[in-house]
Amino acid sequence: MRNPAVFVPHFHWDREWYEPFQVFRHRLVTALDTVLDTAEAHPDFRFTVDGQMAAVEDYLEMRPEHRDRVAALVADGRLAVGPWLILLDEFLCSGETIVRNLQMGWTAADRLGGAMRIGYLPDMFGHVAQMPQILARAGIEHAALWRGVPGTVDGHAFRWRAPDGSEVRTEFLFDGYDNGLDVLLVPEQIGRALRDYAEMTAERWGGDPVLAMAGTDHNAPDPRLTAWLRHASSDEHPITVATLEEYIRAHVRDEPSAVVTGELRSHVRGNILPGVLSVRLGLKQRMAAAERLVDHAERAGAAWSDRDGTPFLTLAWHKVIESTAHDSVVGSGTDETCEQVEARLAEAAQAARAVRDAAVAEPAARVPSDAHLVANPLPHPRTTQIEVDVVAPAEGGVLAATAADGSVHPVQLIATAPTVLSDETMDASQVERVLRRIHRRELFGRLIDTYEITPGSLVFHLSEVPSSGPFDLLILRRKVAEAAAAHPGQWRVLTLEEARATALAPVHVPASGLASVRVAPADQAPRPGFTPATAQGRTLANGLVEVAVAADGTLDVTAADGTELRGLGRLVDGGDRGDSYNYGPPAEDVLVSEPDEVTVEVLEQGPLRARTRVTRVYPWPAALTEDRDVRSRETVPTPVETLVELRAGEPFVRLTTSFLNRSADHRLRLHVPLPEPVDGSASAGQFAVTARGLTAEGGWGEHPLPTFPASEFVTAGPATVLLDHSAEYEVVGDGTELAVTLLRAIGSISVNIHPYRDEPAASEIPAPGAQDLGLRIENRLAVLPSAGGWQRAGAVAMAELFRNDVLVARGTAPAGGTLPPDTAGIEVEGADVFVSSIRTVTPAGGPAGTEVRLVAMSDTGAHARVTGAFTEAATVDLLGRPLAGPAAAPGALGLDLGPWEIRTVLLR
Repeated sequence: MRNPAVFVPHFHWDREWYEPFQVFRHRLVTALDTVLDTAEAHPDFRFTVDGQMAAVEDYLEMRPEHRDRVAALVADGRLAVGPWLILLDEFLCSGETIVRNLQMGWTAADRLGGAMRIGYLPDMFGHVAQMPQILARAGIEHAALWRGVPGTVDGHAFRWRAPDGSEVRTEFLFDGYDNGLDVLLVPEQIGRALRDYAEMTAERWGGDPVLAMAGTDHNAPDPRLTAWLRHASSDEHPITVATLEEYIRAHVRDEPSAVVTGELRSHVRGNILPGVLSVRLGLKQRMAAAERLVDHAERAGAAWSDRDGTPFLTLAWHKVIESTAHDSVVGSGTDETCEQVEARLAEAAQAARAVRDAAVAEPAARVPSDAHLVANPLPHPRTTQIEVDVVAPAEGGVLAATAADGSVHPVQLIATAPTVLSDETMDASQVERVLRRIHRRELFGRLIDTYEITPGSLVFHLSEVPSSGPFDLLILRRKVAEAAAAHPGQWRVLTLEEARATALAPVHVPASGLASVRVAPADQAPRPGFTPATAQGRTLANGLVEVAVAADGTLDVTAADGTELRGLGRLVDGGDRGDSYNYGPPAEDVLVSEPDEVTVEVLEQGPLRARTRVTRVYPWPAALTEDRDVRSRETVPTPVETLVELRAGEPFVRLTTSFLNRSADHRLRLHVPLPEPVDGSASAGQFAVTARGLTAEGGWGEHPLPTFPASEFVTAGPATVLLDHSAEYEVVGDGTELAVTLLRAIGSISVNIHPYRDEPAASEIPAPGAQDLGLRIENRLAVLPSAGGWQRAGAVAMAELFRNDVLVARGTAPAGGTLPPDTAGIEVEGADVFVSSIRTVTPAGGPAGTEVRLVAMSDTGAHARVTGAFTEAATVDLLGRPLAGPAAAPGALGLDLGPWEIRTVLLR
């Protein structure tokens, strides 16, 4: 019987992990030097560069003189590169980031001759439901992967179907991406070993040749590989060397019958390492913040600016995408590696912030300096609240907010600032030295409005916006020198600021639009045109939701439709003897859920915002004992503050928990008790809302703990939790409680003996920074109760409102002027329509336009209506290439989106 085999030489390259990036890059350069030399010496050698262009970019940055060598091998089909920029963790970034990863990888590969047209995903810790649609809408028909495939797949391939029905043929690397290495262990015995392997796995291959992935982590194949394989090849067992794309396109004949729909998170054929979802909380928060900043910067540039921020935005996206690598944002690296990821995400956020702020500054130049510009990054009109620093009212006075249309609205006074910034006594000979604090007109972060010089006294009056004329520092110096000489002895130097206040003001902002508001003292408070938010004693209410603080510090929440969530916010802390990859309970765990002390303090009584602070003190064990299986008897009293907030007009309660972490080796979860037991849950993220049961499929060497990822929100029964960063959750208590992880504190990358995993995930390398000791741990979320579930509650839109604040800037035009009229930009209407991106693009060979990416977040589809200042519209694929699409009337475009469909349109 003829039994052919195809060997695919490759390596898997973790850009950073148990060593930082530059150390791994040093190895990468050596490895790719070997690959190029081997390919040029052996014409039958082929190599697949792990599906990610980052490895090639990193190499060519060190070896720019080898660019032509790389390009020649790509053009000859012997070096397969791309299509990704980086091999990402799909669950710990947004769907938009996945798309940009593919776009940037494809573009980089094109510059070298073209990308491998295979969605290669060899080592991700599971796969998102919409990946087949993302690949298909970029023109990629095939995928290849390992982890997460369910036990129903018994062949070496299956048809992977997204929620919208898109499919890609998927090569299942059922023995991992290094299955060919065991065959190569003894070069003289390759033929015999290959026959043994083919017989052991015969039921997997059917009529297709055996795929032997000849490579592993961080190493180039032996340069003698092709010689070994030529020697081992025979008529009965012929061996071919190919790239992964050549194997799938040229050697595979059988069409797979197995179909798998949705996400791949089964443990049955490989570890999916779910603990990475919640370890090193700070990385997850920084990733979400950086993604939001880049998104807002793009939208601001498209809507309000004539400046081109593309170079900075490209830099920001590149650094975000680099940080999504499956051993980066997951937090499974050493402390120095994770610190580098944090710095990279900070740099991405800073570049995006610069673009965003510059874009907002342009329209702010048309707003008087005693007013504020408010910019809405969402393509839906909204009424929101902004905190602004303003002139304080006189004692007993009030503030009011005036909009551009002349309407006047009530303002909530939050705090007043001290007016005396300094009061000093000094000898006359020293007074001149005070002037060194002044930089042109700025003093103590404010501007000098006026000053008074009298015998023995110098008084500065500061303001944010001076009302007086020009200020001349040289004249001031001369006057002070003359006065000090004329009046020796003690002087008093007083620095006063105008009375300032922090105020909360309501403002209505059009879709993708701009509004302006002036907050100033008023004779009387305007009557509110809304139901106020109130906080009194232990109760908060706003007409849409009511919250009562119970004696144990938990919350009883009641929605307008009568839905009740009692005991919300119960905190449960337990031991964790696991590692960065998997949670692991100690053999003798101690769960702490009852506080020793509870205090409740009303911070703000309304009417726009009501806030109460609940402080609960818990006796958390300090750490695990030396044997790692018992929690210490020594406890650390830990106050946990929960800020409970209701805003007028919002149907959800905002919660912010914070505490100083002084305990090691533990996991803290926030529980949301459910009125009735549920048989499943769902979470939103990466262009889909994915439903899950109460269990996970096991069968490999990993305990199938049913903890799952969530990005925008997680929902179970009548409770929906809105999130501001990717998080881990589990439905516990036989379906009676939803538990969201707030912290996992562990001290090792991997542990050799793990209660929930047979095989070490890496070496047992200490990672003390993953304990988060001495850090203030803060989590921000919101709870949306609704008897009708997440769709009836409008959770897609509510999550967007919760996650995306408006942008506020003080005007820079002369004070006292007329407020400019409100303006609107791109507006998208449609229930359950999620807008992932709005940006300016310039397609090759065409004029610039505005690209809008929409998703129907529903299994019944959605109708979207897009309006704005455009005269034509075209549908494009995820790589920006034109497709057949609907015609549009000037300024209006109607789109019928299929269930869970991702649609990208270009407006001009």
